[in-house]
Amino acid sequence: MGKVVILGVFVADTAYRADRMPRMGETILGNSFALGPGGKGSNQAVACAKIGAQTHMISKLGQDGFAKLALDTWAAAGVTPHVDHIADSYTGAAYIFVEESSGDNAIIIAPGAAALIGEADIEARADLIAGADVFVTQLEQPMPAALRALQIARDAGVTTILNPAPAAELPEGMLALCDYVTPNETECEALTGITVENAEDAARAAEALRALGVGTPIITMGVQGAYLHRHGLVPAVSAGPVVETTGAGDAFNGGFAAALAEGLSALEAVTLGCATAGLSVTRPGTAPAMPDRAEVDALLRR
Repeated sequence: MGKVVILGVFVADTAYRADRMPRMGETILGNSFALGPGGKGSNQAVACAKIGAQTHMISKLGQDGFAKLALDTWAAAGVTPHVDHIADSYTGAAYIFVEESSGDNAIIIAPGAAALIGEADIEARADLIAGADVFVTQLEQPMPAALRALQIARDAGVTTILNPAPAAELPEGMLALCDYVTPNETECEALTGITVENAEDAARAAEALRALGVGTPIITMGVQGAYLHRHGLVPAVSAGPVVETTGAGDAFNGGFAAALAEGLSALEAVTLGCATAGLSVTRPGTAPAMPDRAEVDALLRR
């Protein structure tokens, strides 16, 4: 088993479905409610552990019921937490309104304790990061923490992955610390200014990312698959009817990181990541939808 260290955020997803959004000052009856684990870093850690990597999660939580949800989610998947519990803050949460007729959503994220992750927290776990085979982060926690963690990993010769989500302006030199960068089409356009709709667009965008210092760009493209620089478009792997696409990118990143830590080639790892995502979208939810390695291997054999 390879060792993967992930810096990221946990939030409790609170999802409300109703016929419409209430007006200010109005109360309406909803149609359903669901509570579940979320946060890109957390989702990726769950996916990574279920694929078989020794997975470690760096984050901050409050001391509340949502913190217990995070710890229970990680324990069930086999993720080792490295977290500080902040008594005077709270565990992150997301309010998700879903319009019943269209499926359109509106989201408010309150990151809570995770917004307090700083460079000192990263320094305190420098040995953990430096001892990994693969290090992964995203952009939901404060940028200075992500940047310092990438620097520590790069200095130690650890393979580095940045999932630049949500899209944000990056500090100069950050992309040059990344062996792999895994934006989706929207995030790729934010980084390069190139609209990505097909493999030809992705090839141009990948070259632009290379010019910014990225080792190997990978552009995830939904039902089309993932574009891997120097290899081209790796097709998506269909596992059945799509139920929910939320978390598919996290499934890809988790599966990809686990495969790299195992010693698979970039092409093999992207293929496994596509299969992990392909299975995840056939189930509702994010972390609960992540498949295990046996399921992914069986799908790839098919």
